[in-house]
Amino acid sequence: MVENVCINPDLGREDKDPEVVTRMIILGPKANVSESEIVNQMHLLGLPLTIKQTCYGAMVSGKEKDVITAIKEVRKMDPYNIFTKDRGFPPGDPRRCRGHRKGPREGFHQMEKEFKLLGFVSDALKNPKEVSLEEETCVPLEEFEEIMKECLEEEKLDKDNIKGKKHSENKK
Repeated sequence: MVENVCINPDLGREDKDPEVVTRMIILGPKANVSESEIVNQMHLLGLPLTIKQTCYGAMVSGKEKDVITAIKEVRKMDPYNIFTKDRGFPPGDPRRCRGHRKGPREGFHQMEKEFKLLGFVSDALKNPKEVSLEEETCVPLEEFEEIMKECLEEEKLDKDNIKGKKHSENKK
């Protein structure tokens, strides 16, 4: 189990470059594209990227501007079902790679939980609705009492009118 405790992994020059970012591309449960389609699309862009197909979509690593360009292009394929998030480690990094760790990588269970919500996020993106962030407040007691008095008075008038109609009908 020594390979599980990898304190000083052999990282390449690119992996130490602060301008290099790694993003995970995650397909939602209602996606109309496959993992291989998004990977093929990224390869066709001809950008200097490291691309890895995964069970949830893909992982892409490279200069930030190239990664963002690739993600924008891939999202055009299915804009409501392709999601992305940062990954702190490059593809194949022995500190996180499942092949080196002998089991699920840290964060996999979190991503699994997030995946269950992506269908709802997709629906919300397809059908946006107006929302308000203002908190609802209670009606002040005095105002509520006034409203109740008005309602009771109206109800009493309605009952009186009904009784008056019945009384006049009985006289006929």
